[in-house]
Amino acid sequence: MKVGGLLASAGINIGLCVLFLSLYSILRKQPQNVKVYFGRRIAEERNRLRDAFILERFVPSPSWIVKSLRCTEDEILDAAGLDAVVFNRIIVFSIRIFSLAAILCIFGVLPLNYFGQDMLHVRIPSASLETFTIGNVQERSRWLWVHCVVLYIISVVACVLLYLEYKHISRLRLCHISRATSNPSHFTVLVRGIPKSSTESFSRTVQGFFTKYHASSYLSHQVVYKVGKLQKIVSGAKKVYRKFRHFKGTTVDQRCRSITFQCSFCGASSNSFQLLPIDFEQESEIPDVNDSTFSSTDEECGAAFIFFKTRYAALVVAKILQTSNPMRWVTSLAPERDDIYWSNLWLPYKQIWIRHIATLGGSIVFMFLFLMPVTFIQGLTQLEQLQQRFPFLRGILEKNYMMQLITGYLPSVILQIFLYTVPPTMMLFSTLEGPISHSERKKSACCKVLYFTIWNVFFVNVLSGSAISQVIALSRPKEISMQLARAVPVQATFFTTYVLTSGWASLSSELMQLFGLTWNFIRRYILRMEEDDLLYSFPYHTEVPKVLLFGLLGFTFSVLAPLILPFLLLYFCLGYVVYRNQFLNVYCTKYDTGGLYWPIAHNATIFSLVLTQIICLGVFALKKSPVAAGFTVPLIIFTLLFFQYCRKRHLPLFKSFPAQNLIDMDIEDRQMGRTEDLHHRLHKAYFQFSDTEDIPLEGVHSVGRDEDGSGTSGESSRKERANDDLSHPTLDGLPVSRLRNAVRSLGSVLRPQRRELAV
Repeated sequence: MKVGGLLASAGINIGLCVLFLSLYSILRKQPQNVKVYFGRRIAEERNRLRDAFILERFVPSPSWIVKSLRCTEDEILDAAGLDAVVFNRIIVFSIRIFSLAAILCIFGVLPLNYFGQDMLHVRIPSASLETFTIGNVQERSRWLWVHCVVLYIISVVACVLLYLEYKHISRLRLCHISRATSNPSHFTVLVRGIPKSSTESFSRTVQGFFTKYHASSYLSHQVVYKVGKLQKIVSGAKKVYRKFRHFKGTTVDQRCRSITFQCSFCGASSNSFQLLPIDFEQESEIPDVNDSTFSSTDEECGAAFIFFKTRYAALVVAKILQTSNPMRWVTSLAPERDDIYWSNLWLPYKQIWIRHIATLGGSIVFMFLFLMPVTFIQGLTQLEQLQQRFPFLRGILEKNYMMQLITGYLPSVILQIFLYTVPPTMMLFSTLEGPISHSERKKSACCKVLYFTIWNVFFVNVLSGSAISQVIALSRPKEISMQLARAVPVQATFFTTYVLTSGWASLSSELMQLFGLTWNFIRRYILRMEEDDLLYSFPYHTEVPKVLLFGLLGFTFSVLAPLILPFLLLYFCLGYVVYRNQFLNVYCTKYDTGGLYWPIAHNATIFSLVLTQIICLGVFALKKSPVAAGFTVPLIIFTLLFFQYCRKRHLPLFKSFPAQNLIDMDIEDRQMGRTEDLHHRLHKAYFQFSDTEDIPLEGVHSVGRDEDGSGTSGESSRKERANDDLSHPTLDGLPVSRLRNAVRSLGSVLRPQRRELAV
């Protein structure tokens, strides 16, 4: 690729970024889009917005950039949790290390690469990008020691910064644990693999086991029930029922008027709905929750939440082996209530290892199937092969602007389109593995997406060619370094354009929230639906692998092809502003892992450093520079030793809670007299059907007529009428009181679970 092709790709992406940023600064000021770009803040403040015309709303402004830059780390921690701070620290680390790398490599290494051989240099726009890589340096050059020194500086500084970040995030994690004084998950243990007895229920089995072996610390328990379909019915009815809370002071007409319309596809007519006789309200009986004949033993699962008197006792029980059979009575610290993935708790524990193997095999198969589009994309970067395979394209490809567009922009766009299918697929695989929490599922998907992108985006594109040749190349470990040394500098042009396309454009799309903006428009102006809060959790499983992949590209090409560094640095600087804005205004934190994404980022960064050093070792060997190659070997050993030290020093803090901190929290609770209150709250914390509690329909009055024409008032008409008089035309004809009774009846079926909470 020529420099002109790179400039064409850069110009297209810069234009798109400027356009999207300008549109964002305008669209965020429009009242109808406020729940798209300020969903988290609106959910907290519930401010009323006015729709008056203001000219300033239609003028681009950089005020959001200033607010993002002024935001402190404590504000991000309070607004979005520790995971958001970890993600922000990953970007900060990338900005620091690649700022240093850009200065050293652009002014120190790039000139040596460009003038590495005695040749006639053409004008820079017409020059090939390969002349700016280490491949242009002649063999046995005495200037290769500069590359080795720069590699040493980047590696040492990266290790120092990694250690400081690890230490800082470890301190934040300890503070995160200590601040959660009322977190019920610290007192709760999830036990799975409960042996089934033919004579007694799971509840009695659990109670008998823990009162026998953990009598001094055992408090109570809650068995998990498998009532998925019924729970979905209750949740759906409750969701509809809750919507009426927003219509205080509204009179709801329950008179049913038949509405007939023609179907646009088949022409048949349809009625809206028909109400059951009004006698249903008087005749329906709510089941007695204390009915001894009700039995839900058949719906019990081999899992339960065990509550303990102290945090330390729960930690000890969660970490020790309960019986001589490791597949029975398997204990682990329970996730937080909002983080539990209930449907996976119903899975038999003996299936988990089979699911892990199956999803691993499925992920590997999917990775190899993805080789086909990647191989096609690599063909677009090689015009000679493309002209041979498709002779009818020769006339088109001879045009200069078409050549620059196809080689500089089109391959990265096509690859990015295919990559959009990866996160949903990996999330599906992670769900099938059987994780017990949403955060664990997202963290597992993050690892899978990271492995996938490193293999399919980096290694496959670097090695290029057919899938068979790639497998053969990696089947000989002794030649991997030499293979990568030959291939990496050649593919620098493709990855430079990939940073422009996948990096800059994706940040603009993230800022614009195209999906949320489109759905908001359809909902408001086409479907005429009532406004709801558009609250999303941050997609760590897509954004963390993307940032770490760009870090891998930065380390790998810093010494070999430094021209990529300015584009990467601009990406991280723009991402620093964009993601901080999204954390503060858009995304709502529903659950938090407590900083568990940092070990993933740390391991990926160490892998990037070691891979860079191995590739440089192979390049120095190809260039016949034994001194530079010899000094690179100790650097690899030093990096691996540093990695092992961090695993021993900091990683245990991310695998478990320190007993010292938990004991101090227990002592403080006893001194402050909070122990009894915490124990009382444990009884309701993990109630499986907490959303079946009745919510009064305040201020909504139901009015209807019976067959005689006399008016009847629903139960909610006895409520006190609200001061503000709101009305909505779509409420006419809805059976509010019957919906309320249906929810109460279904909820009462599930409430016998409360009997298991007795201490």
